[in-house]
Amino acid sequence: MSKIEKFEDLICWQKSRIVVKEIYESTSNGFFNNDYGLSDQIRRSSVSIMLNIAEGFGRKSHKEFKQFLFFSHGSVAEVQSALYIAIDAKYLTEDVFENLYNKCTEISKIISGLIKSLN
Repeated sequence: MSKIEKFEDLICWQKSRIVVKEIYESTSNGFFNNDYGLSDQIRRSSVSIMLNIAEGFGRKSHKEFKQFLFFSHGSVAEVQSALYIAIDAKYLTEDVFENLYNKCTEISKIISGLIKSLN
């Protein structure tokens, strides 16, 4: 395993970047785009995942990094909850919902593992 030298090396950050891109794509279309409140919230929550990973890594302290990973982990759950609202409102297809939800689950597991490794 190679040494992690910058936040961009973290798999959880890389995967969260993909989720952010896909959330932005999904919220830019149709009825979802017209629901400003929900589209803004899910965008901000998804962005928060990757920003907290980066900010925590930049703190250069295991304790602070762990704290920001917990924030990021919470944002993953927020995105997943918002995805339920979006599918219930028929803003997303089942396939798009499943894809994003599963990617969030994977990110959640990676972040949890990273937190454990910092203990």
